[in-house]
Amino acid sequence: MAKTKKVVLAYSGGLDTSIILPWLKETYGYEVIAFAAELGQGDELKNIKQKALKSGAVKCVVKDLRKEFVQDYLWPLLKSGAVYENKYLLGTSVARPLIAKHQVQIAHQENAFAVAHGATGKGNDQVRFELTYMALDAKLKIIAPWKDPNFKLTSREAAVDYAKKHNIQIEQTKKKIYSRDRNLWHISHEGADLEDPANEPKDELFVISNPLSKAPAKPDYVEIGFEQGVPTKLNGKKISGVKIIETLNKLGGKHAIGQTDLVENRLVGIKSRGVYETPGGSILVEAHKALESLTLDRETMHYKQQIALKYAELVYYGLWFSPLKEALDAFIDVTQKNVTGSVKMKLFKGRPAIAALKSPMSLYSPDLASFKMGAEYEPTDATGFIRLFGLPLKVASLVGRNPKNKKQKPKTRSNKT
Repeated sequence: MAKTKKVVLAYSGGLDTSIILPWLKETYGYEVIAFAAELGQGDELKNIKQKALKSGAVKCVVKDLRKEFVQDYLWPLLKSGAVYENKYLLGTSVARPLIAKHQVQIAHQENAFAVAHGATGKGNDQVRFELTYMALDAKLKIIAPWKDPNFKLTSREAAVDYAKKHNIQIEQTKKKIYSRDRNLWHISHEGADLEDPANEPKDELFVISNPLSKAPAKPDYVEIGFEQGVPTKLNGKKISGVKIIETLNKLGGKHAIGQTDLVENRLVGIKSRGVYETPGGSILVEAHKALESLTLDRETMHYKQQIALKYAELVYYGLWFSPLKEALDAFIDVTQKNVTGSVKMKLFKGRPAIAALKSPMSLYSPDLASFKMGAEYEPTDATGFIRLFGLPLKVASLVGRNPKNKKQKPKTRSNKT
C-alpha cells in the first residue's frame, strides 16, 4: 500500500487557506500539516489548532515568530529605508519569506514531500512564497491550488459557498469579503468596494487605527531611542522591539497615523488598489529618516536613497533570500554605525512630525549652519569653489554650446514671382 504523502500548508485560518486545507485532502488524499505563524495578528490565531484539525489537518504547528520577525526582518527593512512606490511600507511583503522559511523547516522535520500556500495566481504573494521555497530547498514540490486546473473555486464568493458546504467556520460573508493580512507591522485591506479606485475607503474599514475624522484634537509626544539604526528605547526606557512596535501601533492608531490608499504595480503586471494601516511603522520610518539626516554624510545619504529603491523592489518581489539583498544588507549595516540618538515625535491628525533630534554622532554644527559669519567658515573660499564647479557651464557658454545662448538665425523672405 502506497504511503500517504505529506504536505505542509501555510495556514492563516483565513478564507483561502481554510478551504484549501480540506480541498487538498479530498482532491489528492494528502496528509496536510497546517503551519500557522504568530506574527502579531491579534486574536486571529485563537483556536486555530482546533479549526485546522476539524478541517482535516493531521497536525497543526503554531510558532510564535514575533521576536524573529522584528529582529531579522523588520529592523533590516527599517534600516534600509525601503518604501515601495513612495507609500507602501512592505508589511505583507516582508513577512512572507519568514513564514516560508519555517514552512520549509517543518517540511524537513515531518518528511513532507511538498509545501503549499493559498496565494492566488494574480498576486505577489505566490512569488514571495515560491521564491523562498526555491532558495531554501529547490527539491520540495510546490503546491499552489489557485493555479491548479482542478481548483474550480475561482472567486471569493465561491470560496464562501465551499466553506459553508463543508461546515468550515469563517469570518467572511459575501457582503463582508475584504481580503486582509495582519501582522505587527501593518494590516492590509483589498477587494470588495476597494477594487474600484473611485470608492473612498469607509471609516469602518479601519481595524487598528481611528479614521482621521475621529483622531484626537490634542497631540501626543513620544521619544524613540536608536542604536546603530535599531530602535531600542521609548521615552528613555529600554524595551523589546516587539513591545516598541505594539506601543507605537496603539499611539499611532489613536491619531490615525499610517493610513495609505495606494494603487500599486504588482510584480505580475497588474495594477491593484490596497488600503494599508501601518501606525507604528510609519512613526519609526519617519524617526529613522530624521536621525539619518543628522548623522549621515551627504554622499552616503544620497547613495543610500538609491539603494532603498532597489531594496524595496527586492522585498516586494520576494527576493529576500537573494545574493543581491545580502550584499545590500552589508552596505546598509555600515551606513548605520553612527545612526544613534533619540527622536521626539509629535503625533497629531494623521501625521508623525519631528519635534526634536539629538545624537552623540551628529554632523550638524550650529556655528556652521548659522547665518552669522564666523572664523569656522571663510566665505571667500566659496568664490573659487563656485568658479571651478561651474567651469563646464562657462566653457559651454563661451563656445556657443549652451542651447539657451545660441543666436537664432534670421528669418529670410522668399521672393515670390
